[in-house]
Amino acid sequence: MTTPTLMTLVDLAQQQPTNVGTTGVRDWILNNIIPLLLLVVALLVLWLGGGKGDNAGVMRRLGGVIVALGIVGLAVTTDAGQGIGRWIAGLFTGG
Repeated sequence: MTTPTLMTLVDLAQQQPTNVGTTGVRDWILNNIIPLLLLVVALLVLWLGGGKGDNAGVMRRLGGVIVALGIVGLAVTTDAGQGIGRWIAGLFTGG
């Protein structure tokens, strides 16, 4: 058995695919963590306000949850910022 030389190792290293990214982590978070957090928030909102008859408090909390979901939606999409920018510009330019 021969010992690999440095050039052989460099050649082998360059032949391997170099696709490194975070799509697996992003997909896992979107498929697992986000639905679980939504469930926990929904249960907390119902438990904290629904049992006491504090409907106004529940709606205030729900408004905060909707804002938070909008921020999460912006964070997980790739071109949402451009779309929102075009929409805001269209309000002023009429296009």
